[in-house]
Amino acid sequence: MKAWPGSPFRGWLQARGWSPFPFQEEVWDAFRRGGSGLVHAPTGAGKTLAVLGGPLMEALETPGAGSPPLTLLWITPLRALARDTTTTIEEVVRGVGLDWRVELRTGDTTSGVRARQRKALPTVLVTTPESLSLLLTHPDGAARFGALRCVVVDEWHELLGGKRGVQAELALARLRTWIPGLRTWGLSATLGNPVEAASVLVGVGDRAPHLVAGPAGRPPVVESILPADPTRFPWSGHLGITLLPEVLRRLGEGGTHLVFTNTRYQAEHWFRAILEARPEWAGEVGLHHGSLDREVREEVEEGLRQGTLRAVVCTSTLDLGVDFAPVDRVIQIGSPRGVGRLLQRAGRSGHRPGVDSHIVCVPTHALELAEFGAAREAIAAGRVEARPPLVRPLDVLAQHLVTVALGEGFLEDDLLAEVRTTHAYQGITPAEWRWVMDFVIRGGEALRAYPRYTRVIPGEDGIHRVQSAEVARMHRASVGTITSDMAMEVRYLRGGRVGSVEESFISRLRPGDRFVFGGRTLELVRTREMTAWVRNSPPGPGVIPRWAGGRLPLSSELGEAVLALLGRRGAGAGEGLPAEIRALEPLLALQARWSRIPGPGELLVEQTRSREGYHLFLYPFEGRLVHEGLAALLAWRLTRDAPRSIRVSANDHGLELVSPEPIPLDREGWDRLLSPGLLTEDLLHCMNAAELARRRFREIARVAGLLFPGYPGRGKGTRQLQASGELLFDVLRRYDPGNLLLDQAHREVLEGMLEVRRLEGLLERLAGAERIVMETPRLTPFAFPIWAERMQAEVSSERWIDRVQRMAVRLERAASAGGGRRRRGVQSRVDAGDAVEVEVQKASVAREQTGVVGDLPRMEWEEV
Repeated sequence: MKAWPGSPFRGWLQARGWSPFPFQEEVWDAFRRGGSGLVHAPTGAGKTLAVLGGPLMEALETPGAGSPPLTLLWITPLRALARDTTTTIEEVVRGVGLDWRVELRTGDTTSGVRARQRKALPTVLVTTPESLSLLLTHPDGAARFGALRCVVVDEWHELLGGKRGVQAELALARLRTWIPGLRTWGLSATLGNPVEAASVLVGVGDRAPHLVAGPAGRPPVVESILPADPTRFPWSGHLGITLLPEVLRRLGEGGTHLVFTNTRYQAEHWFRAILEARPEWAGEVGLHHGSLDREVREEVEEGLRQGTLRAVVCTSTLDLGVDFAPVDRVIQIGSPRGVGRLLQRAGRSGHRPGVDSHIVCVPTHALELAEFGAAREAIAAGRVEARPPLVRPLDVLAQHLVTVALGEGFLEDDLLAEVRTTHAYQGITPAEWRWVMDFVIRGGEALRAYPRYTRVIPGEDGIHRVQSAEVARMHRASVGTITSDMAMEVRYLRGGRVGSVEESFISRLRPGDRFVFGGRTLELVRTREMTAWVRNSPPGPGVIPRWAGGRLPLSSELGEAVLALLGRRGAGAGEGLPAEIRALEPLLALQARWSRIPGPGELLVEQTRSREGYHLFLYPFEGRLVHEGLAALLAWRLTRDAPRSIRVSANDHGLELVSPEPIPLDREGWDRLLSPGLLTEDLLHCMNAAELARRRFREIARVAGLLFPGYPGRGKGTRQLQASGELLFDVLRRYDPGNLLLDQAHREVLEGMLEVRRLEGLLERLAGAERIVMETPRLTPFAFPIWAERMQAEVSSERWIDRVQRMAVRLERAASAGGGRRRRGVQSRVDAGDAVEVEVQKASVAREQTGVVGDLPRMEWEEV
């Protein structure tokens, strides 16, 4: 039976020629019966109308005069998404004839709007998790939210698995305490664990959530730009500029395009390269990433809505459902490192009857072709990455306790029961709860003598409240879980804001130095009070800022798909292989001739001797972070067994160990080396986890309220915060070793930075794998990128380019010795020598284009 069959909302849909999808009807019916759940559907399938229709049709049953109090709360992860969602909801509300006030509340909201909302919240409020937490700090929260009927959490997959998601869980639990029976609906796409995601969203309770799946639709068209000669294409690193002419050709075919990059640095670089090659496109190509000023981003978004832009070079800021007409084509620069991310970005195109989503993939090095082909096959098979939720991050809980105490206050037992309704804290122990309470009341065992750490005070009535005005101001200024390098504003001397870059970048510049930001060449004039004052400079070479957080590791799902694809080629199954693997055939043939191509259930180990010593290369295809942990673990175990010096390196496909002496390993030795036993203990030793935890503790201390980053515009520097965080860590470790935030720092290092769970799973998989040990007289195509990365990371008075050049010459001579055409000089044959020589040439070009000064440039594979 249809819910609200004669509703004006249905008439509004019909007037536009739209008929509800079955999954939308399912959501409306579940909403009418008081249900909560998750809508899991591809981008553009109609999820917004699915969750918006229920509240609107319910309100239209008994319409009243004027704008009612807060009825619908819409939570989004991005400010840009919040602005566009507000516009969309307002259009629908007006269309169905409701006199509702629809407003936005984010960090960009003006003081005037905030003051109006302080008096009365609108009927529909679109906000972010951080702004919602700030609203909970007001003492009249229960009354202000009392009429709320529904909460919608948009792009739930982007929040799930992080501390912002836990922050949202706690806020939702508070709202459900005030409003029993509050309906909660989430929107998600490209998620591998939707059942678990729905359970986390609605919290622990008696009623199971509804999981509503939208139409699957046809998979996107995934096309790769293939290099003319893969043997002459770079084997590692780079930004993909080699294929700029082909990208320009696609952009010149007409229509609108999103050019996705994986980092802000890469976006700046590509934006500049496109306009230098096509200056007549000035004004038709936009740049969009999170560090640009809001007005700049909004101008670009408006250009997409109006269709005046040919292309926008962007990062993940346009991954999500920012409201503009679907573009004609998406271009992905470099591997997205995950199946879900590729699907999400491809979904920004199409959405018209008979038109498929279309994404064109541009490799930045040869082996990324295999990742593109594997991603296409994984999409066809429905293999998408899961987002496991976080469990018991106590820093977030401590912040939430202060938030609630600053609002209406709380009784301890009541709040504990409320917190246990969240997935994150349903298993919190009495000892953990007592510790967090003691932490917010006294600062814990070691800090009880310092009044500044007394934030929550229990009253005679048993209600815990914040009584200090200074504590209240500091807490409201630092609510949230997003931590990063401190951002410095970039402003013109004559007025106008360009955006923000990280302090660590600006600190390396001197007045007069030039850098490229927002597509402009700027000259640094001076820095003062966390602001970099600049002026325009004539176009020319300049350093492009690098931001933290750019190292996207290969996902397990994509790594397995790559290994399966390579295994099919290695088994001689030429039929049915994607075009990317066929294009890679010359390089793979060289790998097969010199060594072996691994497949599922196999671990390829290459042993090579060079002037540096004895190399071991392993290829698990499990992603950079796991490989870095595995390399350190293996090196630790080898040096523990016998005195050795071992250097390590890793990339997304494999890892390297190099020692001055041979590393003899028989079958029993390999079994010991790859054993999952005592994994955590060995990692704590080999990775110097104590030092990593000291650095990680800064972020935890900031979220928990131990470190105050400063008020807006007067923030403390990163070095100051890091020094304070490390000092606090040392004090607590000495005088309060049972402090649970110290345990959390170690746990986050193991589970987050070192991905100990994935590493444990990898070791278990390798225990049953067939080990194929190959003696190789030279670096293979799989080995060279790992070796080159280690060369780049080492400190030397010799130029990195010269060191790679020498290896290129040696590899070329080795390849030439195998037969075939021979000529004089380094470029003597179209084989490994040519590939490596071109690699060196491209690395040199990339170094010149990035404008990085010094003998050890940070090459692009660190970022992408």
